[in-house]
Order: sequence, then C-alpha cells, then structure tokens
Amino acid sequence: MANSQKIQGFSIPVNMYADNTTIYLSKKDRYLDLEDILKDWCLASGAKFNLEKTEILPIGSKTHQEQVVQQRKLHPQDEAWNDLVHIAKDEHATSWEPILEKIESNLKRWNMCHPSLDGKHLITQMIMGGMTQFMTKAQGMPKSIEAAITKKIRTFIWNNRKSPPISLASLERPVSEGGLGLLNICARNEAIDITWVQAFMNLSESRPSWAFVTDILINSLKPCNTKGHSNFNTLLTSWEPPTRGPRAN
Repeated sequence: MANSQKIQGFSIPVNMYADNTTIYLSKKDRYLDLEDILKDWCLASGAKFNLEKTEILPIGSKTHQEQVVQQRKLHPQDEAWNDLVHIAKDEHATSWEPILEKIESNLKRWNMCHPSLDGKHLITQMIMGGMTQFMTKAQGMPKSIEAAITKKIRTFIWNNRKSPPISLASLERPVSEGGLGLLNICARNEAIDITWVQAFMNLSESRPSWAFVTDILINSLKPCNTKGHSNFNTLLTSWEPPTRGPRAN
C-alpha cells in the first residue's frame, strides 16, 4: 500500500500493530482505490481484512466533515457508501450516557450506607473520578457532561439540598486551606488536556503518531510563503492556523 500510486495519504512515522489498522486518506484519494488494494492484499496474503467493521473518521474542516457525513462519500466521483459503512459523527454526549447511568446507580447504592462527609469525598473520587478518567483521556469530556457530573457531585454531597451550606468551590480547596480536597471535575479535565499538549510537544523518537497527523493537518493551512522548519513542528513557527475564511475551509 505504501508503494501504491493510487493512494497518496500522509507520510507519518508509525508503529505497526496486528489487530487494528488506521489508514489516512488525503483529499485526493478515493476510498474505492483503497478497497481494491486491500482486496488484492487479502488475496495475495491469504489474510482477511474485515471491511464490514470499517469505521470512517472524517478529519479536516468542520465543513468537510459534515459533507462526508451527509453525502456518505469521500471523493466527489465515488459512489455513496451503503448503510453497512459506519461514519463516526459527533457522538461524544451520547457515548457518555452509559457512564452517567452507571455513576447514578453506584451513588444510589452508596447512599444506602449513609456515608459521612469524608466518606462521600472518597466515594466521589472513586466513582465520578475513576469512572470518567479513561474516556476523558481518550476522547475528552463535553461541557454538558462536565456540568452534569458536577451537579451529581453537589447532589450527592448535600443529599439533594436546594441551598447547600457550603459551596463546592470551598469543599474543593485543599484540607490545609479549610477545604475537603473534593474532586473538581473541570480542573481534572484541564489537567488531562495538558497531558495531550505535553505529548504533542514531545519532539523525541517516542513522539506519538497522532502528533505527526496533527502537524500535517495544521501545516496544510500555513501561508504559501512560509519556509524553514515550519513542516517539522508547528510550535517552531510564528504563524497561527486560520479560524475563518477560505483557508480554514
């Protein structure tokens, strides 16, 4: 596939895995060409590529992503994908619903024990913090979910009181400052976001593959007269990606 003249894709340093494969197509590539290459590879190797489980992840501008979802095709000359091809949409809030339900059921069970305020602090850290950390790291937490979990924390701590005697902001302060050290879900999420920035700024050989993809996407928006090391890492440049206008679309 790397030597194919039909697929342009992106040049990205990657580590190869046996179970799952991610293929990046440029705007000049056609999905049908990719299918033909994969079918030839399966025929020659005797392996089986599960095209039925293929998931399309639109990247690029918001306009392009919406166009791919609506038209169900990547290239204007391609035929629309059938209903068996899954196209990932903005389903962040929907994917959080099972976790919110699990949190709610666990809190009801713990409430039957009538825990103290210190006990509720530990339960909040274990339930709200522990059950949301992985998905927040993997795909981020929408603001609506952030607000919902914060409300659940307030309700759990004060047993549905309409006027809590102490604000969450006071309880979230360290014990040395008179607080309880209660979980601040917004601050926790910001800390997780910083770990992504830290990984993106890693310029060593251990830099993750997704960071190179991010460089390519950002560099595709650079001004035409930009030279030097701008293609190496966007942090070494003085220009900023456009947020509006023709280049942003």
